[in-house]
Amino acid sequence: MRAEDVKKLVNDQLQDLKVGGNFEDALRKEMDQANSTPFTVEIEQAAPPKRFSTPSFTHFKGDSDPESHLKHFKSVMILHKADDALMCKVFVMTLRGAAQDWFHTLPSGLINSFKELAYVFAKEYTFYRTIKKNPDHLFNLRKKSDKSLRDYIKRFKAEKANIVGCDDRIASSAFKKGLPAEHNLYRELTIAPSQILAEVFATAERYVLWDDDRIAAKKSTKQEDQPTKRAGQKNDGFGNRNKDKRRSHPKEDATAGESHTKFSIPIHQILSQVKDKPWQAIQRIEDRDTTQEPPQKVIRINTILADSEESGLTNKEKKRKIKQAIVVSQVLTDLPQAKDDPVIGF
Repeated sequence: MRAEDVKKLVNDQLQDLKVGGNFEDALRKEMDQANSTPFTVEIEQAAPPKRFSTPSFTHFKGDSDPESHLKHFKSVMILHKADDALMCKVFVMTLRGAAQDWFHTLPSGLINSFKELAYVFAKEYTFYRTIKKNPDHLFNLRKKSDKSLRDYIKRFKAEKANIVGCDDRIASSAFKKGLPAEHNLYRELTIAPSQILAEVFATAERYVLWDDDRIAAKKSTKQEDQPTKRAGQKNDGFGNRNKDKRRSHPKEDATAGESHTKFSIPIHQILSQVKDKPWQAIQRIEDRDTTQEPPQKVIRINTILADSEESGLTNKEKKRKIKQAIVVSQVLTDLPQAKDDPVIGF
């Protein structure tokens, strides 16, 4: 960095420290504040005990629960709680960052005891206090249907530990309330209620062993069933595919547009009625050479010949005609499609 840049940087920093245009007064005020202490003269001049070594603490940076930090500090300094001056000085050593800056903004001579320091400290950071749960919170806990009894006991104990001064009768009632009514443990706690939470947990631990075995057996059965289900699904898949193939490919000999006349009476009755009646000759349409022409739509028509005395057929020929299945192949070219079930009568 060049000398000009260093000079400019220093001037900028000095300009930021100016208050009301008087740099020297602002700098002197800031230095006095850093060297001052909010403790009274008695606390400031008190000497620490001989052979005292500062213990390790969790530092407070101004973004956590102040009561929790105070409890932690008092627990570590329990052997020196009678030394008020020492408690004040060591407590300041646990502050870091914004909390340390806050301490130096306190007026000089404000703190004359550790009790006063703890009060000012808790008041400053009261909005970081953790909201304490009351015993009624335990009634919100429920055993989840997809979780084990062991999991429910673990969660209940964790929540109970965060509630100070919770009565055993309330905790026992809340624990039973969280169980499903059809659970065996719920039935036993109802038949033989206990006022001591330790006894409730002891009874619950016996059911934990049974519940663990039940869950393990259920998982084992589920794993055994999975290969069978997969094999069945695999076979069903092949079967369904074959069925779909058969459905998607109609019979090759089926002719598009094929139509058959349906009768409401048996065929032998029809034959008996028309056997003595003459027949009109049916002109047969010659087959075309389909090797040179594109496939054409064909309609099959089953036709019964009606009476005609002018047919000139003998009885023998009539019987032969009756026994034959006469099929007329109608070749459609540019003509419109014939209607369904056409019957040619003479």
